[in-house]
Amino acid sequence: MCTRVCNPEVHLTGPFKTHTSTLIAKEWSNELNMSEGDDLFDSIFLADERYRGEGYREGFERGRSRGLQEGRRHGASHGAKLSCEISFYHGFAVTWKCLLQNSTDVKSRKRLKAVESLLALFQSCSYDDPESVSLQDNVEKLRAKFRQVCSMLNVPADFKDYIKTSQGTSF
Repeated sequence: MCTRVCNPEVHLTGPFKTHTSTLIAKEWSNELNMSEGDDLFDSIFLADERYRGEGYREGFERGRSRGLQEGRRHGASHGAKLSCEISFYHGFAVTWKCLLQNSTDVKSRKRLKAVESLLALFQSCSYDDPESVSLQDNVEKLRAKFRQVCSMLNVPADFKDYIKTSQGTSF
């Protein structure tokens, strides 16, 4: 039984007149020739396929959107931690340079030279481009130089120790 209102005599103009009216007439005649049982099972089968495809596309888009959001959040968090660490190293080096530059003994001059080499490492490396291939290598060099300077200054070399003590501080 035909459930749609089909009119095989469609009045169209232009080059698609014959083609479109022929397709509509064929669809109308095919629906009349199908039995009700075939139509019901076909519509169930086609609905299952259609809903499965729509569900896949919708799930794919939601997953893609959530993945991008989670990736941005993770990147921002990781970038903020790395920025905090690098900024700490720079502030550490500048502070120690100010403390050591007026000292005249030989030991202080060696320490000052090590601190200045840490500052020179900041100048030679670029930390602006997060997609840089050499960023991880530069950070590793910076951490190694920081540990070396800390050893010469007889101060703790673990960055996390400095962060833990400042978390309880409120300004």
